[in-house]
Amino acid sequence: MNICVFCSAASLDDRYSAPAAEFARLLGEGGHTLVWGGSNAGLMGELADGVRAAGGRLVGISVEFLKHKAYQGADELVTTADLAERKAMLLSRADAVVVLVGGLGTLDEVTEVLELKKHALHDKRVVVLDTEGFYAGLRTQLERMDTEGFLPRPLTELVTFADTPAQVFEQLKA
Repeated sequence: MNICVFCSAASLDDRYSAPAAEFARLLGEGGHTLVWGGSNAGLMGELADGVRAAGGRLVGISVEFLKHKAYQGADELVTTADLAERKAMLLSRADAVVVLVGGLGTLDEVTEVLELKKHALHDKRVVVLDTEGFYAGLRTQLERMDTEGFLPRPLTELVTFADTPAQVFEQLKA
């Protein structure tokens, strides 16, 4: 399976990096391909290193203004002109999307993927790994949108949340 992962390019402490490392190991050992932002920085680079070490394949989709941070060990590395093109290519190359901890870029990516799914422009499974309750606020907001009628599809059709890396893969298989 080609799994697109959105996550931080910042270096993070162990409470966030350890679950990401476990996720990377499971992805690689499962024979899957990581499709990610193509960066060697922070959690993105650690994720790629972990997938590579566990035997997985790496497809990086970088962007022109960040090509100096491109991961040099990728099996395939594509550079796009801008962030919009990168997001579109990440989604097009993926069978499923997984969201790990991240900042504004990650939030932008996940909300765009959910908006596209809401409009049936893709039907790929989206799973958020809610490490240390990092996405509790997002989950609450999405649940409120669902409860109060802002979503044309049930939230459970758009996204699921997992507490552990193993649960992410259980949900991807479901």
